[in-house]
Amino acid sequence: MPKKAPTIVREIMSRDCYRVSGKTSVSTLAEGLSLHRLPGAPVVDEHDHLIGFISEQDVLGKVLESAYLNDEPPLVRELMRHEVLSVTPNKSIIDLAQEMLGAKPKIYPVTEQTRLVGIVTRRDVLNAILRMRHR
Repeated sequence: MPKKAPTIVREIMSRDCYRVSGKTSVSTLAEGLSLHRLPGAPVVDEHDHLIGFISEQDVLGKVLESAYLNDEPPLVRELMRHEVLSVTPNKSIIDLAQEMLGAKPKIYPVTEQTRLVGIVTRRDVLNAILRMRHR
């Protein structure tokens, strides 16, 4: 019997996702984003509650500036965005896809009661919609 196509975020999200704390250095963040091939990462507190988001775009200028001035790059907490668009695991993939059509993030943290439980990317959503069409 063929597996049914996913319809909610929980079925496509990455549970074991890259995340950083506010105390993470920007250079460590940049290495992690490169290693995990992500354009950004959720920022969490010591209890895994979502407190922000930081992207490559947020840090590019500061990394360039610190390289030019030959000083230490800042910490994530100094550059992160505090206003974060996140989704719940039960959100419809179709609804999320419609939200992603605008100039929205490429990655959404997935939260349950402000606790980070995963991430979902545009690529995850696109692949899920393609699977829906082929069912």
